[in-house]
Amino acid sequence: MSSLRHPPRMSRSLCGRHRWLTLALPLVLAIPSGLFAAPPPPADDHSIAARVTTGTSGTSLSDNRIRWPGWEKISDTLLLRQYNTRIVLLGAILLGIGAGTVGTFMLLRKRSLVGDVVSHASLPGIAIAFLAVELTYPGNGRSLPALLLGALLAGLLGVLCTIGIRRFSRIKEDTALAIVLSVFFGAGIALFTIIQKLPTGQVAGLQQFIYGQTASMTSADVSLIGLASLLVIAVSTALFKEFGLLCFDEEFGRSHGWPTLWLDLALMALVVCISITGLQSVGLLLVVAMLIIPPAAARFWTDRLVSMTIIAAVLGGLSAWLGGVASALFARFSAGAVIVLAGTVFFLVSLAFGTRRGLLPRMRRQWSNNRRIGRHDLLRAVYEMLEPHLDSAPPDASGDPLGDIPFTRNQVLSRRSWSATRLSRLMDRGTRDGLLTAVTSGWKLTASGAQEARLLARNHRLWETYLILHADIAPNHVDRDADLIEHVLEPDLISQLLETVSARYPQMDMPPSPHPLEPGH
Repeated sequence: MSSLRHPPRMSRSLCGRHRWLTLALPLVLAIPSGLFAAPPPPADDHSIAARVTTGTSGTSLSDNRIRWPGWEKISDTLLLRQYNTRIVLLGAILLGIGAGTVGTFMLLRKRSLVGDVVSHASLPGIAIAFLAVELTYPGNGRSLPALLLGALLAGLLGVLCTIGIRRFSRIKEDTALAIVLSVFFGAGIALFTIIQKLPTGQVAGLQQFIYGQTASMTSADVSLIGLASLLVIAVSTALFKEFGLLCFDEEFGRSHGWPTLWLDLALMALVVCISITGLQSVGLLLVVAMLIIPPAAARFWTDRLVSMTIIAAVLGGLSAWLGGVASALFARFSAGAVIVLAGTVFFLVSLAFGTRRGLLPRMRRQWSNNRRIGRHDLLRAVYEMLEPHLDSAPPDASGDPLGDIPFTRNQVLSRRSWSATRLSRLMDRGTRDGLLTAVTSGWKLTASGAQEARLLARNHRLWETYLILHADIAPNHVDRDADLIEHVLEPDLISQLLETVSARYPQMDMPPSPHPLEPGH
């Protein structure tokens, strides 16, 4: 958490603008010192896009075949030798880091779709800004600062409408999100239809905010993205504890006097900031993926908020880097869409292999837990079957008499409603673990098996006795309730149970079973 308490400082170089990014992605941002030195002559967006999207000279525009890049192009891309490649990758990486950071809090607050609402709500703001500038200064309607300002104001208005509907009506939050999203998006489409009919209305110039146009980013766009990402990370770091409280227990914070409403508005403002900034790179329809996918992937790896935030930021930056590189290598791939697909790959890997909530580790833990439960059930069943044959005297130094009594499979089957296949599997596993040993007359417990069987039977009866004394559970029903909890008893809890039950059985190491042990039990 200490690494999040000190936001990075601004430097003159875009490469050094974000020290956290440099720490998280050293290989990606190991850029030569002349990153932005001697940039090429200024050119319009169409010429820049043409340089990126055109493969080799002489290639027909109607040729839709995907051409594999040569080693020279691969090395140029990975070593960031091209100015436009450096611009696009750095801008996309900064956006991915900022989106992953703020998206973590939105995911934990179950408001991941707020980014979707902001992006769709910004559409009428873009259209109104275009109309206002076009009426004031004809021919300059596609001014990027004006369009982003309109998108920002509309996004903030959409967020305020969502909060207002949720706080001052009985409508649930998901319904409020759907209402605001559909109304604002419908208004934006209607305004775009009006713009299309204007003599100077070039809707094609505004479509970049819907589908994204990462390849046309300039150094000014990267500066804007870097500033927005730096602002998001700085605010998230400064209010990290407060945002964590807001995510996990908002009612507790409100009862202790925390300004939860203002904290909520600040968090929403960060979402609006990063969403509007992302319109230029990944577009209106895909910016929400940058806010949701990296945090969702990070959730599979950790349960700590600090670690989750860092992992989400790193995955967001890696997704942007991988998507930008793939788009540079394959000229006909849209960078925004490939960035989202790269994030999806990281999500699927996290879903399968995440150490905390991944499917494969969860299956492995469940398999291990089932084996442990089967082992406990087998040893306890053997102890209860052999207990009537034990002498009341404690075992002498020569060994535990429990391990001297043989038994057969059929005897165990008669006391448990198990199938013969399951019993054979459990006994074979117990033999491999050194708990059972085969003899001429059947099976016997080893010294370690007898010791563990006694311990398991004692813990089970301690819990049964506690449930009867303090939970008012009938003795003929207590065995099933004890089975549900006995496999997860911690040593501290066992010692407390032993102290509680010792008052009733002060001179007995093994409490008696509170219910009759009948065959088939």
